[in-house]
This record gives sequence, structure tokens and C-alpha cells, in this order.
Amino acid sequence: MTSTAALLAFTATAAVLTITPGLDTALVLRTAAAEGPRLAMLAAAGVALGCLGWGLVVGAGLGALLAASQLAYDGLRWAGALYLLYLGIKLIRAPRAALEVAVSEEGAARSEPPNWLLRGFLTNMLNPKVGVFYVSFLPQFIPAGSSVLGWSVLLAAIHNVLGLLWFAALIMATRPLLAALRKPGVMAWLDRLTGALFVGFGLKLAFGVRN
Repeated sequence: MTSTAALLAFTATAAVLTITPGLDTALVLRTAAAEGPRLAMLAAAGVALGCLGWGLVVGAGLGALLAASQLAYDGLRWAGALYLLYLGIKLIRAPRAALEVAVSEEGAARSEPPNWLLRGFLTNMLNPKVGVFYVSFLPQFIPAGSSVLGWSVLLAAIHNVLGLLWFAALIMATRPLLAALRKPGVMAWLDRLTGALFVGFGLKLAFGVRN
């Protein structure tokens, strides 16, 4: 895979994954609806910083691991493949009925932590699933012979840009989007689409050949 092809493939896949609501989306939507757009963008920026932090951590550790031995590479490859297959099958078989977001229609309780940038950051950095996902997902888009750390950070940055654009769109249309995401058919479709992507990449990772 050439560098251009890897970037295009990752960007397209990351875009689909970005618009699939999860914990980060729920946090930003809840903040936008209850606290306003400025604090919601601070939360979104915190989420992005958390993803970039995981990109650095995973890139540094992953580079050392992949260079260590074929056994280490194969162990990581199968662990990542099984994890992606597990997530994908779970989403396909049991998609969420609707997005659950706790939102106060009258305004947020003032007991909430004031530093939304920090809260968004900690939401990701304290979630080991993000790190496991990056370990499983990023290697498929790193061209052979390239710097694992450099490419991991680059791909994480692309993921962040897509995420910030998506969060900005969510914040601008908070109320209508909340109503749409709470419709059972919408969430089920998004979850099954994401599940199919996970299964596909899990199989690719499991049966791919190391270059």
C-alpha cells in the first residue's frame, strides 16, 4: 500500500467511524445541549487531545513491539484481529436501540466540573479501549518501512480533524440531531455498519501478510 493509498483509505474509514456515536459524541452532545456551544467545543478539543495522546503512546510502544520479533508481531496481529472481530460481531448482533444522552432541558446543573477541556481529555485518556482500538486499527494503514510513531501520530491527527469537524456540526445542530440519533433505526444502522467494518478489518489483519 502506497502512502497516498493508505491515507485515503484511513480517511474514508475514519470518517465512517467518526460519525458513529459513542461516549465522546454523547459527552459533546450533552454539553452542547446543557452548557452551550463554547463549552461543548472545549470538550471536543479535550477529546481530540486525548486521541492524540493515545496516538503518541501507542505509536511509541507499537514501534518497539513490531521491531522486536516475528512472534511479537504475530501475537499483536491476532490479538488485534480477535478484538476487532469481537467488537464487530457484537455490534452487528446487538446494535443499540437509540443513543442515550442525559440532557437537561432546563439547563445544566452547576455542580458539573467547569473545565470541559480537561474532562474531554480524561474521557479518552482514561479509557483503555481507545488505546486497544488504536493498536488494533492503525497498523493496517502504516506503509511497510515507514516510521510507526510518525504514522501513528499522523493518522491520529487525521482522526482528530475529522472528529472536530463532526463535533462542530453536532454542536451547530444539537436539538435536531439528538432527535434523529434517538430513533431506533438510525442507531441500529450505524452500529451494524461499524460492526461490518470492524469484521472486515479484523479478517484483513488476521490473514494479512507482513511486508
